[in-house]
Amino acid sequence: MHNRGWRSIYCLTKQDAFRGSAPINLTDRLHQVLRWATGSVEIFFSRNNAFLASKRLKWLQRLAYINVGVYPFTSLFLIVYCLLPALSLLYGNFIVKNVNATFLIYLLLMTLCLIGLAVLEIRWSEVSLEDWWRNEQFWLISGTSAHFAVVIQGLLKVLAGIEISFTLTAKAVEDSDDIYAELYLVKWTSLMIPPIVIAMINVLAMVVAFSRTIYNITPQWGKFVGGAFFSFWVLAHLYPFFKGLMGREKKTPTIVFVWSGLVAITLSLLWVAINPNSGPTDANTGGSSFKFL
Repeated sequence: MHNRGWRSIYCLTKQDAFRGSAPINLTDRLHQVLRWATGSVEIFFSRNNAFLASKRLKWLQRLAYINVGVYPFTSLFLIVYCLLPALSLLYGNFIVKNVNATFLIYLLLMTLCLIGLAVLEIRWSEVSLEDWWRNEQFWLISGTSAHFAVVIQGLLKVLAGIEISFTLTAKAVEDSDDIYAELYLVKWTSLMIPPIVIAMINVLAMVVAFSRTIYNITPQWGKFVGGAFFSFWVLAHLYPFFKGLMGREKKTPTIVFVWSGLVAITLSLLWVAINPNSGPTDANTGGSSFKFL
């Protein structure tokens, strides 16, 4: 409509014009986000994307539609950011090679900008700090699961003409008397695999780095704590995901951990095969102070 020159206005009625029920359990919420992102990716790969729009579309409208169309692709960078701390711990070096005053100044400025942006978002939207933090957590959860799946699905469809779908296995709610029974319902879906793999790799990296620090001749605990903080920050964002994955009975489908464990072990072994002597070099022996056998 906007591409053809039509104008639209936002109408806010005194009474709700439409009402619907929002999903409250983890699986249904992920599939809702999956449907939203699927529409954005389909529009991006169609002739109706904002890059090919006519001159009737205003620049701010074009920018807004571009943002709506490309946001699922940020999941690729988000997954890299979530794995960088783990790779840093496995490799034995910090993410930044030389930590100097210039790097710390840039880090401080970026942190202050992010804090300022968060404050503006909270004041503008009039939400609590806890709600804002929950939104940040689910942004990472949905980015590493539903958004990533949609991007892979869209690329396979465009490049190879392959149609894939991410389905779930429904499970009946046993406690019909509890109005929140659906909240604790756990359904298996392949969207759960990437976040669990990311968490497992970060935990594995922290264990490896901790073991290497203990058995090192000159343990560098400051270096370990600095590197492990970023992995812990990733795990802190994934906390609601695991809380929803457990359900009321604290039970999770075994297949979730089986597939996630296999993928995590495969990626770790692949990293070891590519760079087997990735530990820090010991000055006395001239070799690696930590080696994978």
